[in-house]
Amino acid sequence: MNKRILILTAGFGEGHNSAARGVRDGLARVAPNQADVELRDLFAEAYGAVNEFVRRGYLALVNSAPRAWGIVYRWLDRKTDYDTEFRRFTRLKSHLAPLLERFRPSIVVCSFPAYANVLQEILGPKRSCKCVVVVTDSITINATWYRSPADYFLVANEQSAFVLRAVGVVPEKTKVFGFPVSPKFADFSNDRKLPSNNSKPRVLYMIHAATRGAPELVRLLAKLGVDLTVTIGRSDKLRPAIEAAANDPATKIVGWTDQLPWMLHESHLLVGKAGGATVQETIAAACPMIINHVVAGQEEGNARLILETNSGVVALSPREVVAQIERAFANDAKQWREWASNISKLSRPRAALDIAEFLMSL
Repeated sequence: MNKRILILTAGFGEGHNSAARGVRDGLARVAPNQADVELRDLFAEAYGAVNEFVRRGYLALVNSAPRAWGIVYRWLDRKTDYDTEFRRFTRLKSHLAPLLERFRPSIVVCSFPAYANVLQEILGPKRSCKCVVVVTDSITINATWYRSPADYFLVANEQSAFVLRAVGVVPEKTKVFGFPVSPKFADFSNDRKLPSNNSKPRVLYMIHAATRGAPELVRLLAKLGVDLTVTIGRSDKLRPAIEAAANDPATKIVGWTDQLPWMLHESHLLVGKAGGATVQETIAAACPMIINHVVAGQEEGNARLILETNSGVVALSPREVVAQIERAFANDAKQWREWASNISKLSRPRAALDIAEFLMSL
């Protein structure tokens, strides 16, 4: 009989969805004929337009007023009785309960806080299915993640495991597999050759939702003499401004793409925000990173991970970013070599596959 695995996510930040997809795709590779898998965003299903309004408000807040979000984040972290708070999600429970009855999962994987508490309230402490929480943040881990009755907490690195143990999560419940990036990351070697005299450093700039300084940064990067690729995601309205700023047909401007694992593998350096998915994907690809935007709270730990392991640097203005790129490749790329060596030690491109094997072993 196939193992039935329900994966629950929510669209409040790409890290949650990225982790959920990674686990799903890992299971598809590891156990294509032994697991029945469903991936659902029950917040979107239960709350519809209200969820979309709140989601857009949250994203606007974290990108436009990160300090204000930091206050909210710390307020959430100080709360202690999440079971009481999450009981208010009556519509969420009304969607989850019949799903559990129909699908009858043996394992519920949660890549977003709240689900584990709601699951416990519906099924009770003697629930028959295992609950596995995939923590998408590093180091600065909000209490909403671990003050839940999950059976296991999967974290991306030893630094995060230390944080959970320090707040009282028993070691047996904490598993370090790496962040479940797409299994495609495991298909590539992380051996990068330095730019030779006949080639330029390959720099990938991923523009995030806070786009205010993006054209200025593109203008400065285009003058650096690097092999530049800029991703704009689904922000098609941004393309004319970026093309005008680059003013160089050699600059590659890419919209939404599923080729990010290959692009990170091909790049020497990533410039982007300290989001959970972005940082963990650059680690999986062993591609050093210059972080140009940090949301207070959950992203602070991601930035600390890059800084404390000397796998890159934080540069919050366009001119700082340019200065750090110049430093990285100066003196026969001495700084870049250090970053590349250190980030390769963190890299776990097989994380989604290892997590899939763990789930199948439960």
